[in-house]
Amino acid sequence: MKLLRALPLLAWIVLAIILGMLTGPIMPEWLGNVFLTYNSIFSGILGFSVPLIILGLVTPAIAELGKGAGKWLGLTAGLAYGSTILAGLLAYFVSRWLFTPALGGGSLVELEGGSGSGFAPYVSITASATGSATEIVLPPVIDVMSALVLAFVVGIGLTAFHSRVIFRGAVEFRTIIELLIRRIIVPALPLFIFGIFLDLSASGDAVTVVTKFLLVVVVSFALTLVVLLAQYTIAGALNGLNPLKALWNMRDAYFTALGTSSSAATIPVTLASTKKNGVSDSVAGFVVPLCATIHLSGSMVKITCFSIAVLLLTGGDVSFGAYMPFILMLGVMMIAAPGVPGGAIAAAAGLLAQMLGFGEMEIGLMFAAYIALDSFGTATNVTGDGALALIVNKLTRGRLGAQPQDEIDEDVEVLPGEAAEKHSLS
Repeated sequence: MKLLRALPLLAWIVLAIILGMLTGPIMPEWLGNVFLTYNSIFSGILGFSVPLIILGLVTPAIAELGKGAGKWLGLTAGLAYGSTILAGLLAYFVSRWLFTPALGGGSLVELEGGSGSGFAPYVSITASATGSATEIVLPPVIDVMSALVLAFVVGIGLTAFHSRVIFRGAVEFRTIIELLIRRIIVPALPLFIFGIFLDLSASGDAVTVVTKFLLVVVVSFALTLVVLLAQYTIAGALNGLNPLKALWNMRDAYFTALGTSSSAATIPVTLASTKKNGVSDSVAGFVVPLCATIHLSGSMVKITCFSIAVLLLTGGDVSFGAYMPFILMLGVMMIAAPGVPGGAIAAAAGLLAQMLGFGEMEIGLMFAAYIALDSFGTATNVTGDGALALIVNKLTRGRLGAQPQDEIDEDVEVLPGEAAEKHSLS
Protein backbone atom coordinates (compact mmCIF):
# COMPACT_ATOMS: atom_id res chain seq x y z
CA MET A 1 0.00 0.00 0.00
CA LYS A 2 2.87 2.39 0.80
CA LEU A 3 4.35 1.67 -2.64
CA LEU A 4 1.02 2.35 -4.33
CA ARG A 5 0.61 5.65 -2.47
CA ALA A 6 4.18 6.64 -3.33
CA LEU A 7 3.53 6.49 -7.07
CA PRO A 8 2.95 10.00 -8.50
CA LEU A 9 -0.27 10.81 -10.30
CA LEU A 10 1.54 10.96 -13.65
CA ALA A 11 2.70 7.34 -13.22
CA TRP A 12 -0.89 6.23 -12.62
CA ILE A 13 -2.08 8.16 -15.69
CA VAL A 14 0.59 6.61 -17.92
CA LEU A 15 -0.18 3.15 -16.55
CA ALA A 16 -3.90 3.69 -17.16
CA ILE A 17 -3.29 4.75 -20.78
CA ILE A 18 -1.04 1.76 -21.50
CA LEU A 19 -3.39 -0.77 -19.89
CA GLY A 20 -6.40 0.76 -21.64
CA MET A 21 -4.71 0.48 -25.04
CA LEU A 22 -3.59 -3.12 -24.42
CA THR A 23 -6.83 -4.50 -22.97
CA GLY A 24 -9.37 -2.71 -25.20
CA PRO A 25 -9.35 -5.20 -28.10
CA ILE A 26 -9.62 -8.25 -25.80
CA MET A 27 -11.90 -6.88 -23.06
CA PRO A 28 -15.16 -8.87 -22.66
CA GLU A 29 -18.18 -6.74 -23.45
CA TRP A 30 -19.74 -7.12 -20.00
CA LEU A 31 -16.54 -5.95 -18.26
CA GLY A 32 -16.06 -3.09 -20.72
CA ASN A 33 -19.60 -1.99 -19.92
CA VAL A 34 -18.67 -1.94 -16.22
CA PHE A 35 -15.76 0.44 -16.84
CA LEU A 36 -17.91 2.69 -19.04
CA THR A 37 -20.53 2.72 -16.27
CA TYR A 38 -17.82 3.98 -13.91
CA ASN A 39 -16.86 6.63 -16.45
CA SER A 40 -20.44 7.78 -16.83
CA ILE A 41 -20.87 8.06 -13.05
CA PHE A 42 -17.57 9.91 -12.64
CA SER A 43 -18.42 12.27 -15.49
CA GLY A 44 -21.82 13.01 -13.97
CA ILE A 45 -20.34 13.75 -10.55
CA LEU A 46 -17.65 15.93 -12.15
CA GLY A 47 -20.30 17.87 -14.08
CA PHE A 48 -22.23 18.42 -10.85
CA SER A 49 -19.06 19.50 -9.02
CA VAL A 50 -17.57 21.92 -11.58
CA PRO A 51 -19.83 24.90 -10.73
CA LEU A 52 -19.14 24.28 -7.03
CA ILE A 53 -15.40 24.16 -7.78
CA ILE A 54 -15.61 27.51 -9.57
CA LEU A 55 -17.67 29.12 -6.81
CA GLY A 56 -15.54 27.66 -4.02
CA LEU A 57 -12.18 28.61 -5.52
CA VAL A 58 -12.76 31.87 -7.36
CA THR A 59 -14.70 33.65 -4.57
CA PRO A 60 -11.98 33.59 -1.87
CA ALA A 61 -9.24 34.05 -4.48
CA ILE A 62 -10.74 37.38 -5.57
CA ALA A 63 -11.50 38.41 -2.00
CA GLU A 64 -7.92 37.73 -0.90
CA LEU A 65 -6.49 39.47 -3.94
CA GLY A 66 -8.29 42.64 -2.91
CA LYS A 67 -7.19 42.71 0.72
CA GLY A 68 -5.05 45.77 1.30
CA ALA A 69 -5.16 46.53 -2.39
CA GLY A 70 -2.92 49.34 -3.58
CA LYS A 71 -1.68 50.59 -6.92
CA TRP A 72 1.26 48.17 -6.94
CA LEU A 73 -1.02 45.25 -6.26
CA GLY A 74 -3.16 46.32 -9.20
CA LEU A 75 -0.10 46.79 -11.40
CA THR A 76 1.34 43.39 -10.51
CA ALA A 77 -2.02 41.66 -11.02
CA GLY A 78 -2.40 43.40 -14.39
CA LEU A 79 1.09 42.34 -15.49
CA ALA A 80 0.41 38.75 -14.40
CA TYR A 81 -2.92 38.61 -16.24
CA GLY A 82 -1.43 40.23 -19.35
CA SER A 83 1.49 37.80 -19.37
CA THR A 84 -0.88 34.84 -19.01
CA ILE A 85 -3.14 36.07 -21.84
CA LEU A 86 -0.18 36.75 -24.16
CA ALA A 87 1.12 33.23 -23.48
CA GLY A 88 -2.32 31.89 -24.44
CA LEU A 89 -2.36 33.92 -27.67
CA LEU A 90 1.11 32.68 -28.61
CA ALA A 91 0.04 29.09 -27.96
CA TYR A 92 -3.16 29.60 -29.97
CA PHE A 93 -1.47 30.96 -33.12
CA VAL A 94 1.41 28.45 -33.04
CA SER A 95 -1.01 25.57 -32.42
CA ARG A 96 -3.23 26.56 -35.34
CA TRP A 97 -0.17 26.92 -37.58
CA LEU A 98 1.48 23.62 -36.65
CA PHE A 99 -1.43 21.39 -35.71
CA THR A 100 -3.93 22.14 -38.48
CA PRO A 101 -2.04 20.21 -41.21
CA ALA A 102 -1.37 17.25 -38.91
CA LEU A 103 -4.56 17.09 -36.84
CA GLY A 104 -7.16 18.99 -38.85
CA GLY A 105 -10.15 17.57 -40.68
CA GLY A 106 -11.96 16.15 -37.68
CA SER A 107 -10.28 12.76 -37.99
CA LEU A 108 -11.88 11.69 -34.71
CA VAL A 109 -15.21 13.44 -35.18
CA GLU A 110 -17.03 10.52 -33.49
CA LEU A 111 -14.71 10.58 -30.49
CA GLU A 112 -17.41 11.34 -27.96
CA GLY A 113 -19.53 8.40 -29.02
CA GLY A 114 -16.71 5.89 -28.80
CA SER A 115 -16.64 5.32 -32.59
CA GLY A 116 -18.41 1.99 -32.35
CA SER A 117 -16.41 0.24 -29.64
CA GLY A 118 -19.41 -1.89 -28.69
CA PHE A 119 -19.25 -0.93 -25.00
CA ALA A 120 -22.10 0.91 -23.30
CA PRO A 121 -22.70 1.87 -19.65
CA TYR A 122 -25.27 -0.09 -17.68
CA VAL A 123 -26.24 3.08 -15.80
CA SER A 124 -25.44 6.67 -16.75
CA ILE A 125 -25.63 9.97 -14.87
CA THR A 126 -26.81 12.91 -16.96
CA ALA A 127 -27.44 16.58 -16.29
CA SER A 128 -30.80 16.49 -18.06
CA ALA A 129 -33.28 13.73 -18.85
CA THR A 130 -32.91 12.05 -22.25
CA GLY A 131 -35.61 9.43 -21.87
CA SER A 132 -33.32 6.46 -21.24
CA ALA A 133 -34.48 3.91 -18.67
CA THR A 134 -30.95 3.45 -17.31
CA GLU A 135 -30.12 7.08 -16.59
CA ILE A 136 -29.93 9.01 -13.32
CA VAL A 137 -30.59 12.73 -13.67
CA LEU A 138 -28.16 14.85 -11.59
CA PRO A 139 -28.42 18.49 -12.68
CA PRO A 140 -25.86 20.98 -11.26
CA VAL A 141 -27.28 23.32 -8.62
CA ILE A 142 -26.06 26.25 -10.77
CA ASP A 143 -24.61 26.44 -14.27
CA VAL A 144 -20.96 27.27 -14.96
CA MET A 145 -21.30 30.89 -16.09
CA SER A 146 -23.74 31.72 -13.29
CA ALA A 147 -21.27 30.27 -10.78
CA LEU A 148 -18.45 32.37 -12.22
CA VAL A 149 -20.49 35.59 -12.15
CA LEU A 150 -21.71 34.85 -8.61
CA ALA A 151 -18.12 34.21 -7.50
CA PHE A 152 -17.08 37.60 -8.90
CA VAL A 153 -20.00 39.41 -7.26
CA VAL A 154 -19.34 37.88 -3.83
CA GLY A 155 -15.53 38.08 -4.12
CA ILE A 156 -15.48 41.72 -5.17
CA GLY A 157 -18.16 42.51 -2.58
CA LEU A 158 -15.98 41.04 0.15
CA THR A 159 -13.09 43.33 -0.79
CA ALA A 160 -15.34 46.32 -0.09
CA PHE A 161 -17.58 45.00 2.69
CA HIS A 162 -14.83 43.30 4.75
CA SER A 163 -17.22 40.77 6.29
CA ARG A 164 -15.13 38.39 8.37
CA VAL A 165 -18.00 35.93 8.72
CA ILE A 166 -18.70 35.63 4.99
CA PHE A 167 -15.00 35.62 4.14
CA ARG A 168 -14.31 32.85 6.65
CA GLY A 169 -17.24 30.90 5.22
CA ALA A 170 -15.81 31.31 1.70
CA VAL A 171 -12.38 30.11 2.84
CA GLU A 172 -13.86 27.10 4.66
CA PHE A 173 -16.01 26.24 1.62
CA ARG A 174 -12.81 26.36 -0.46
CA THR A 175 -11.25 23.85 1.94
CA ILE A 176 -14.20 21.51 1.35
CA ILE A 177 -13.85 21.89 -2.42
CA GLU A 178 -10.10 21.24 -2.25
CA LEU A 179 -10.76 18.06 -0.27
CA LEU A 180 -13.32 17.04 -2.90
CA ILE A 181 -10.69 17.48 -5.61
CA ARG A 182 -7.82 15.93 -3.66
CA ARG A 183 -9.64 12.98 -2.08
CA ILE A 184 -12.27 12.10 -4.70
CA ILE A 185 -11.78 13.61 -8.16
CA VAL A 186 -8.01 13.26 -8.55
CA PRO A 187 -7.74 9.70 -7.11
CA ALA A 188 -10.57 8.64 -9.43
CA LEU A 189 -8.90 10.07 -12.55
CA PRO A 190 -6.62 7.13 -13.50
CA LEU A 191 -9.52 4.66 -13.71
CA PHE A 192 -11.55 7.24 -15.65
CA ILE A 193 -8.71 7.69 -18.16
CA PHE A 194 -8.28 3.91 -18.33
CA GLY A 195 -11.94 3.64 -19.37
CA ILE A 196 -11.48 6.31 -22.04
CA PHE A 197 -8.50 4.59 -23.64
CA LEU A 198 -10.15 1.20 -23.24
CA ASP A 199 -13.05 2.50 -25.32
CA LEU A 200 -10.74 4.19 -27.84
CA SER A 201 -8.61 1.06 -28.17
CA ALA A 202 -11.63 -1.17 -28.73
CA SER A 203 -12.79 1.15 -31.52
CA GLY A 204 -9.30 1.43 -33.07
CA ASP A 205 -8.75 5.15 -32.28
CA ALA A 206 -6.30 4.91 -29.36
CA VAL A 207 -3.09 4.66 -31.41
CA THR A 208 -4.20 7.62 -33.54
CA VAL A 209 -4.86 9.78 -30.47
CA VAL A 210 -1.57 8.94 -28.71
CA THR A 211 0.53 9.35 -31.87
CA LYS A 212 -0.92 12.73 -32.71
CA PHE A 213 -0.71 13.98 -29.13
CA LEU A 214 3.05 13.34 -29.04
CA LEU A 215 3.45 16.30 -31.42
CA VAL A 216 1.37 18.44 -29.08
CA VAL A 217 3.53 17.49 -26.08
CA VAL A 218 6.73 18.51 -27.89
CA VAL A 219 5.26 21.81 -29.11
CA SER A 220 3.83 22.65 -25.67
CA PHE A 221 7.18 22.13 -23.97
CA ALA A 222 8.99 24.20 -26.62
CA LEU A 223 6.46 27.02 -26.21
CA THR A 224 7.04 27.19 -22.45
CA LEU A 225 10.70 27.90 -23.18
CA VAL A 226 9.76 30.53 -25.77
CA VAL A 227 7.47 32.22 -23.23
CA LEU A 228 10.29 32.40 -20.67
CA LEU A 229 12.70 33.83 -23.24
CA ALA A 230 10.15 36.50 -24.20
CA GLN A 231 9.46 37.40 -20.56
CA TYR A 232 13.14 37.77 -19.71
CA THR A 233 13.92 39.63 -22.92
CA ILE A 234 11.40 42.31 -21.90
CA ALA A 235 12.49 42.33 -18.26
CA GLY A 236 16.17 42.42 -19.23
CA ALA A 237 15.63 45.29 -21.68
CA LEU A 238 13.90 47.38 -19.01
CA ASN A 239 16.63 46.74 -16.45
CA GLY A 240 19.66 46.75 -18.73
CA LEU A 241 20.38 43.06 -17.98
CA ASN A 242 21.43 40.20 -20.21
CA PRO A 243 18.15 38.22 -20.49
CA LEU A 244 19.91 34.88 -20.81
CA LYS A 245 21.98 35.55 -17.69
CA ALA A 246 18.88 36.69 -15.78
CA LEU A 247 17.06 33.53 -16.88
CA TRP A 248 20.04 31.36 -15.91
CA ASN A 249 19.98 32.91 -12.42
CA MET A 250 16.47 31.42 -12.03
CA ARG A 251 17.61 27.86 -12.75
CA ASP A 252 17.30 26.72 -9.13
CA ALA A 253 13.64 27.78 -9.05
CA TYR A 254 12.95 26.06 -12.39
CA PHE A 255 14.43 22.71 -11.41
CA THR A 256 12.97 22.82 -7.91
CA ALA A 257 9.52 23.31 -9.42
CA LEU A 258 10.11 20.32 -11.72
CA GLY A 259 10.50 18.20 -8.60
CA THR A 260 7.78 19.70 -6.40
CA SER A 261 5.11 20.54 -9.05
CA SER A 262 4.14 23.24 -6.57
CA SER A 263 4.52 27.00 -6.94
CA ALA A 264 4.01 27.54 -3.20
CA ALA A 265 6.58 24.94 -2.17
CA THR A 266 9.08 26.60 -4.52
CA ILE A 267 8.54 30.16 -3.18
CA PRO A 268 11.67 30.24 -0.94
CA VAL A 269 13.87 29.13 -3.86
CA THR A 270 12.11 31.52 -6.25
CA LEU A 271 12.72 34.40 -3.82
CA ALA A 272 16.42 33.61 -3.54
CA SER A 273 16.79 33.23 -7.32
CA THR A 274 14.90 36.47 -7.97
CA LYS A 275 17.19 38.44 -5.65
CA LYS A 276 20.20 37.20 -7.63
CA ASN A 277 18.94 39.42 -10.47
CA GLY A 278 19.12 42.51 -8.27
CA VAL A 279 15.46 42.66 -7.23
CA SER A 280 15.04 44.33 -3.82
CA ASP A 281 13.87 42.36 -0.80
CA SER A 282 10.60 44.29 -0.54
CA VAL A 283 9.68 43.83 -4.21
CA ALA A 284 10.65 40.15 -4.27
CA GLY A 285 8.77 39.51 -1.02
CA PHE A 286 5.64 41.06 -2.50
CA VAL A 287 5.67 39.94 -6.13
CA VAL A 288 6.83 36.33 -5.87
CA PRO A 289 4.21 35.04 -3.38
CA LEU A 290 1.44 37.02 -5.11
CA CYS A 291 2.36 35.82 -8.61
CA ALA A 292 2.50 32.24 -7.34
CA THR A 293 -1.30 32.43 -7.23
CA ILE A 294 -2.15 34.59 -10.25
CA HIS A 295 0.63 34.23 -12.86
CA LEU A 296 0.24 30.93 -14.72
CA SER A 297 1.56 31.41 -18.23
CA GLY A 298 2.88 27.84 -18.39
CA SER A 299 -0.50 26.41 -17.45
CA MET A 300 -2.17 28.62 -20.06
CA VAL A 301 0.17 27.33 -22.77
CA LYS A 302 -0.60 23.70 -21.92
CA ILE A 303 -4.36 24.06 -21.80
CA THR A 304 -4.45 26.13 -24.99
CA CYS A 305 -2.27 23.75 -27.00
CA PHE A 306 -4.11 20.61 -25.97
CA SER A 307 -7.59 22.11 -26.31
CA ILE A 308 -6.77 23.30 -29.85
CA ALA A 309 -5.50 19.80 -30.65
CA VAL A 310 -8.71 18.20 -29.35
CA LEU A 311 -10.85 20.69 -31.29
CA LEU A 312 -8.96 19.90 -34.50
CA LEU A 313 -9.22 16.15 -33.91
CA THR A 314 -12.96 16.38 -33.36
CA GLY A 315 -13.78 18.96 -36.02
CA GLY A 316 -14.47 21.77 -33.56
CA ASP A 317 -14.36 25.51 -34.22
CA VAL A 318 -10.84 26.90 -33.75
CA SER A 319 -11.47 30.34 -35.26
CA PHE A 320 -10.01 33.29 -33.35
CA GLY A 321 -13.41 34.82 -32.70
CA ALA A 322 -14.68 31.60 -31.14
CA TYR A 323 -11.55 30.83 -29.10
CA MET A 324 -10.46 34.27 -27.82
CA PRO A 325 -13.26 34.53 -25.20
CA PHE A 326 -12.09 31.18 -23.81
CA ILE A 327 -8.52 32.51 -23.39
CA LEU A 328 -9.77 35.63 -21.60
CA MET A 329 -11.96 33.61 -19.22
CA LEU A 330 -9.27 30.98 -18.66
CA GLY A 331 -6.85 33.71 -17.58
CA VAL A 332 -9.31 34.60 -14.81
CA MET A 333 -9.92 30.98 -13.85
CA MET A 334 -6.18 30.45 -13.41
CA ILE A 335 -6.19 32.57 -10.22
CA ALA A 336 -8.30 29.85 -8.65
CA ALA A 337 -6.02 26.92 -9.47
CA PRO A 338 -6.31 24.71 -6.38
CA GLY A 339 -3.62 23.00 -4.36
CA VAL A 340 -3.59 19.56 -5.99
CA PRO A 341 -1.88 18.13 -9.08
CA GLY A 342 -4.25 18.56 -12.00
CA GLY A 343 -6.34 21.03 -10.01
CA ALA A 344 -6.05 23.79 -12.60
CA ILE A 345 -7.52 21.59 -15.33
CA ALA A 346 -10.31 20.56 -12.95
CA ALA A 347 -11.14 24.22 -12.41
CA ALA A 348 -10.99 24.83 -16.18
CA ALA A 349 -13.20 21.83 -17.03
CA GLY A 350 -16.34 23.94 -16.77
CA LEU A 351 -15.06 26.44 -19.34
CA LEU A 352 -13.97 23.61 -21.64
CA ALA A 353 -17.49 22.19 -21.57
CA GLN A 354 -19.39 25.48 -21.59
CA MET A 355 -17.34 27.49 -24.09
CA LEU A 356 -15.68 24.86 -26.28
CA GLY A 357 -18.38 22.18 -26.15
CA PHE A 358 -16.12 19.46 -24.74
CA GLY A 359 -17.78 16.24 -23.60
CA GLU A 360 -16.70 13.41 -21.32
CA MET A 361 -14.13 11.95 -23.72
CA GLU A 362 -12.52 15.28 -24.63
CA ILE A 363 -12.23 16.41 -21.00
CA GLY A 364 -10.67 13.06 -20.10
CA LEU A 365 -8.04 13.54 -22.79
CA MET A 366 -7.37 17.06 -21.48
CA PHE A 367 -6.79 15.70 -17.97
CA ALA A 368 -4.35 13.07 -19.23
CA ALA A 369 -2.43 15.48 -21.47
CA TYR A 370 -2.30 18.26 -18.87
CA ILE A 371 -0.93 16.03 -16.13
CA ALA A 372 1.74 14.69 -18.51
CA LEU A 373 3.34 18.17 -18.56
CA ASP A 374 2.30 19.19 -15.06
CA SER A 375 5.73 19.91 -13.60
CA PHE A 376 7.02 21.73 -16.70
CA GLY A 377 4.06 24.11 -16.53
CA THR A 378 4.76 24.81 -12.87
CA ALA A 379 8.44 25.42 -13.61
CA THR A 380 7.46 27.94 -16.31
CA ASN A 381 5.05 29.67 -13.93
CA VAL A 382 7.55 30.20 -11.11
CA THR A 383 10.43 31.15 -13.39
CA GLY A 384 8.22 33.72 -15.09
CA ASP A 385 7.46 35.21 -11.67
CA GLY A 386 11.10 36.30 -11.54
CA ALA A 387 10.68 38.25 -14.79
CA LEU A 388 7.62 40.06 -13.45
CA ALA A 389 9.52 40.87 -10.26
CA LEU A 390 12.25 42.49 -12.39
CA ILE A 391 9.66 44.62 -14.20
CA VAL A 392 7.94 45.72 -10.97
CA ASN A 393 11.35 46.40 -9.40
CA LYS A 394 12.17 48.78 -12.26
CA LEU A 395 8.79 50.55 -12.08
CA THR A 396 8.92 50.97 -8.29
CA ARG A 397 12.68 51.66 -8.20
CA GLY A 398 13.01 48.82 -5.75
CA ARG A 399 10.64 50.29 -3.17
CA LEU A 400 7.05 49.32 -2.54
CA GLY A 401 6.17 51.76 0.26
CA ALA A 402 2.40 51.16 -0.09
CA GLN A 403 2.19 48.45 2.57
CA PRO A 404 4.31 47.18 5.45
CA GLN A 405 5.83 43.76 4.84
CA ASP A 406 3.73 41.97 7.46
CA GLU A 407 0.56 43.25 5.78
CA ILE A 408 1.84 42.09 2.38
CA ASP A 409 2.58 38.64 3.78
CA GLU A 410 -0.95 38.48 5.17
CA ASP A 411 -2.45 39.48 1.84
CA VAL A 412 -0.71 36.83 -0.21
CA GLU A 413 -1.38 33.95 2.18
CA VAL A 414 -4.12 32.34 0.14
CA LEU A 415 -4.59 28.85 1.47
CA PRO A 416 -4.99 27.77 5.10
CA GLY A 417 -3.50 24.70 6.71
CA GLU A 418 -2.77 21.66 4.62
CA ALA A 419 -3.80 23.34 1.38
CA ALA A 420 -1.11 26.01 1.75
CA GLU A 421 1.54 23.34 2.15
CA LYS A 422 0.49 21.53 -1.01
CA HIS A 423 -0.54 24.49 -3.14
CA SER A 424 0.15 23.33 -6.72
CA LEU A 425 -0.56 25.90 -9.44
CA SER A 426 0.68 24.04 -12.43
